Amino acid sequence: MGSVARAGDSTAARVPNVLAKILLLVARVVVVIVLNVTQHAPAVAAWRPWPHLYLNTTSATVGGLGFGARATDSDLDLGASKKFEGSSEFVQLRYHMGPVLTANITVHPIWYGRQWSRAQKRIIRSFLRSISPSSSGVPPRRPSVAAWWRTVRLYTDQTGANISAAVALGAEKSDRRLSRGASLSRLDIQGVIRDAVTAKTRPLPVNARGGLYLVLTSPDVAVEDFCGQVCGFHYFTFPSIVGYALPYAWAGNSAGRCPEVCAYPFAVPSYVPGARAERAPNGDVGVDGMVSVVAHELAEMASNPLVNAWYAGADPCFPTEIADLCEGIYGTGGGGAYTGQLLLDRRTGAAYNANGVGGRRFLVQWIWNPILNYCSGPNALDQ
Repeated sequence: MGSVARAGDSTAARVPNVLAKILLLVARVVVVIVLNVTQHAPAVAAWRPWPHLYLNTTSATVGGLGFGARATDSDLDLGASKKFEGSSEFVQLRYHMGPVLTANITVHPIWYGRQWSRAQKRIIRSFLRSISPSSSGVPPRRPSVAAWWRTVRLYTDQTGANISAAVALGAEKSDRRLSRGASLSRLDIQGVIRDAVTAKTRPLPVNARGGLYLVLTSPDVAVEDFCGQVCGFHYFTFPSIVGYALPYAWAGNSAGRCPEVCAYPFAVPSYVPGARAERAPNGDVGVDGMVSVVAHELAEMASNPLVNAWYAGADPCFPTEIADLCEGIYGTGGGGAYTGQLLLDRRTGAAYNANGVGGRRFLVQWIWNPILNYCSGPNALDQ
């Protein structure tokens, strides 16, 4: 209840009145300042602290490097002015209380299609083995694929447990007979996995705790929305189809279909003026492009395996995940059509940003770093 001041309480009554007047004056000043700032403020946009007045063409440069810019070891002293790739205070990445892959991870490739060569399979196997290289072998040079995975490992579940550091290449399965046909729907991908885990001879093991099932289609296979909307995707299998809920991903070889879309920057769209394609580090545009798509989907499967863990946006049917936030960024300064500053193989002229086992080199997109709150990768100039 409110109190009424009596005549003998003049001081007590005056103090609240004075305070009220002061608060009213302060409120008016704040309103004036806000209105003045609003009238003169630019439109809201994601903030990037590097120079943005340069075009992504070969005739323009950013820090001395042009479109698809590449950096040799001597270029890695450009300072920290470009460290916040993809950063924005408007990114609302949230944890939705679901599980992440904290148990040891085993990746099971399923090679679907008639056009997989042994050399192509070796490239993807080498990448998968590079995520957690054996401690008994010679460690890859820096920057490494394992360092890229360390950003993925920063994500935790509700107990505080991190995503596993152990990622192993598991048993594989090949389907050269195209048992589900040469044109697959999204649900057909789950059918391919069902065939692999229920095969009469050497079925893939069912591992619902740490198993990831990776369906890889060769260029002779069409997949629903491939090239038009997606280069790869991940989800979990339906028990009604496979018998289990298993995290899985699909990635397709875009060579001969849409390399300028799904193998960028090893192929570039004709509508990008002055653009030139980078040389693929393993000499295979389609498969080198797949490596980055596979990396993208592995990072998101580990951090959001059942589509109820780490993502931005209100709709889990269309989540923006930790790799989506950094799509197209491969190096410092990346964004838009600009890959960022890449490393250059002096012998072959190929572009890369991570070293793997056996002397392999790869180009993998960056991942959103939840600690730094911006996109991060192993070849960042501030690391």
